[in-house]
Amino acid sequence: MNASHYLLLYVDSPATSANFYSRLLEKPPVELSPTFALFVLDSGLKLGLWSRHTVEPAAQAAGGGGELAFSVADNPTVDTLHTEWIKKGLTIAQAPVALDFGYTFVALDPDGHRLRVFSLAPE
Repeated sequence: MNASHYLLLYVDSPATSANFYSRLLEKPPVELSPTFALFVLDSGLKLGLWSRHTVEPAAQAAGGGGELAFSVADNPTVDTLHTEWIKKGLTIAQAPVALDFGYTFVALDPDGHRLRVFSLAPE
């Protein structure tokens, strides 16, 4: 089996979402068409943004049913990203908070997909 890993999100407008993720990830998509955009993250994960209007078979899922999570080194990095994402205009669904697994906040992309940034609690 090929070890290439993709995460696909169904979006209303790949161009709008590509612009959003370009600003968020601070990199351009490696592919962009009217129905699809693709980013390669530093980890090697490929993030695809597929038009929910053209995906086949048609998808019933909408944003908010899952999360794209970003693990960071420590709590100050969580706070720094929270501040930066607010400056970039992201909607914050959950301000930084300590939960049982660690310190975290949640933002939303234009389609309501949840973006969680977290640092794990010490064991």
